[in-house]
Amino acid sequence: MALDWFNLEGKVALVTGSSTGIGAAIAKGLARAGADVICHGRGEEAQTTSEEIRASGPRSVALSADLADRSAQEGFVESAVKAFGRVDLLINNAGSIRRSPAVDYTDEDWDFLLEVNLTAPFRLARRIGKLMIEQGGGRIVNIASLLSFQGGILVPGYAASKGGVAQLTKALANEWASKNVNVNAIAPGYIATKNTEALRADPNRSRQILERIPAGRWGEPDDIAGAAVFLCSEAARYVTGHVLTVDGGWMGR
Repeated sequence: MALDWFNLEGKVALVTGSSTGIGAAIAKGLARAGADVICHGRGEEAQTTSEEIRASGPRSVALSADLADRSAQEGFVESAVKAFGRVDLLINNAGSIRRSPAVDYTDEDWDFLLEVNLTAPFRLARRIGKLMIEQGGGRIVNIASLLSFQGGILVPGYAASKGGVAQLTKALANEWASKNVNVNAIAPGYIATKNTEALRADPNRSRQILERIPAGRWGEPDDIAGAAVFLCSEAARYVTGHVLTVDGGWMGR
């Protein structure tokens, strides 16, 4: 397979939640493949990622938006499209997690997680997907989770939202595949990010997790970046509606 199948030069990518962790790694990975990248965070958080990308050659801007706020979502999409005149690659990565027993889980936490983790990705995909159809094609990659398949513990809102992300991915793929808009998802395994700090700091839980991972280690954000580059590239032109687990073998155990 020719390496130019993975070349993203001339493409414009929008990566939500690209301040740190998986989102930042994906943004920089797409830039290494040649894409111009619109980075997103809250406040000034995404500026560092954007600056690193510009220093490496591609164009990049950083935009701020609270994706729990629907009016902010609308303005964010407008700004993203205006930045470089188009969006060819959308990575719906921004998300949150809140832990609590189900009997104590508040309506506020539930509503917040469904809005940020599921509704915002749908609304961004709906708007940008329409533009991609008008442009003649595009790629959308949603960030799902192992909890798209499993229930987890003490995370009912997160599990419900990520299960929804997997199904949303398939639904959009069914509608848009014939229009050259491929929609896929990545389900990261246990990755060393801020979201997993509590798990990694718990000796017993960390040991239990590592014992189940055939690869024998926690994943790194860059492990997800390679999968995102693949799904955004011509190498994945016949891949759509798929939820790709990048988990060191966890789901095969």
